[in-house]
Amino acid sequence: MWILICAFLLMMIVGMPVAVSMAGASLLYLLVSGDVPDVVVAQRMIAGVESFPLLAVPFFILAGNLMNIAGITGRIYNFAVALVGWMRGGLGHVNIIGSVIFAGMSGTAIADAAGLGTIEIKAMKDHGYKTEFAVGVTAASATLGPIIPPSLPFVIYGMMANVSIGSLFLAGVVPGAVLTVLMMFTVAYYARRNGWGGDVGFDLRRLGGAALEVVIVLAFPFAIWLMTRYGVSTNWAAIIAFVVLLALDWRFNFSAVMALMAPVILIGGMTLGWFTPTEAAVAAVVWALFLGLVRYRSMTLRLLAKATFETIETTASVLFIVTAASVFAWLLTTTQAAQALTDAILSVTQSKWVFLMLANVLILVVGCFIDTIAAITILVPILLPIVLKLGIDPIHFGLIMTLNLMIGLLHPPLGMVLFVLARVARLSVERTTMAILPWLVPLFLALIAITYVPQITLWLPHALGMGN
Repeated sequence: MWILICAFLLMMIVGMPVAVSMAGASLLYLLVSGDVPDVVVAQRMIAGVESFPLLAVPFFILAGNLMNIAGITGRIYNFAVALVGWMRGGLGHVNIIGSVIFAGMSGTAIADAAGLGTIEIKAMKDHGYKTEFAVGVTAASATLGPIIPPSLPFVIYGMMANVSIGSLFLAGVVPGAVLTVLMMFTVAYYARRNGWGGDVGFDLRRLGGAALEVVIVLAFPFAIWLMTRYGVSTNWAAIIAFVVLLALDWRFNFSAVMALMAPVILIGGMTLGWFTPTEAAVAAVVWALFLGLVRYRSMTLRLLAKATFETIETTASVLFIVTAASVFAWLLTTTQAAQALTDAILSVTQSKWVFLMLANVLILVVGCFIDTIAAITILVPILLPIVLKLGIDPIHFGLIMTLNLMIGLLHPPLGMVLFVLARVARLSVERTTMAILPWLVPLFLALIAITYVPQITLWLPHALGMGN
């Protein structure tokens, strides 16, 4: 056990990638112990990635890449400007609202930071905001990506914890709204303290147009429900509503109605049983292709090929981490390391609230050093037995773990969002870190609320009959 853990930590300290560190530590243990046949290791590696839910990973990554190259991020940004750009600290609010919308399509914080972040930071600098403030709000809002459905970490967690991925998606809606409100309050505080005004003039017509787009999107599921009340089948009601929506969009050329429809289609489709969460990832790609190739005609074959190759590269790195983490987590279990840690935690406390506090600290520390996917793969087999023994809902714990790990993305030494934004803003990692620190306040407030008020997470899945 100690060979496994110490070798992993040593490799991480000397700067080796997390996947290589886990694979190297596992191989060293196997060489020293000689207890495990090579074929078993190969079987564990294959078992780690041979999972139907994992098919969602490349499709959600591809959907995010397609949204970026098709110019849909620009439409989302312009819509957010029209909706909240007139408020004090306008582009800060635009940054947050844009991330909320983009989160409903990509499911990844890094795609948000690299896609919308590039547009948002440049616009905020052009309007006179300090680069540090622009970077801080962009980093904080990027954490919404994996909280608001769909979400890649939820897919991995659901697979590891054997819980409903659809329920996890629904569980992220209200916490995402809480995070959004706290971040917007933070922007309002900065705006009042610094005397900032709006970044675009208040235009009732433009605001009304943006509000109308929101109403149209919200009217889509209501129209389906209304038609089903009068005897129309759900499938035909959805087809009729979609054709009407498409005709309206083509006639009036709305800025972002079709982009706003992505989360409605994904969540509505899963709730109505039209497709599984894995199939929802395929639906996200189909929707992105429809918008890029048919509706907006902004996607070329060259851009499509570029997005595909970027997806292959990212997916390979993610699945390599999953493969290495699967072997590492299995060895932690077989060497009784996981059981030893479980016994140690339970010897300290039998209270689920104290355990959640300790788990938060542990996951926050792990999230600063280990990639999100690897951290979930390693920690779930260790912590889930305690979660179930103490009567904690595993869906609730999934939200806690994911938010902790999203905060870890903002920290050195392994915070990928931190490094992406440092490159985008041309700031040093040190200055980027200092810019992000104040934004940890709303994130930690949200983490405390989500941890100790389970209803924030569980109300919606239970209300829709999808609780675990």
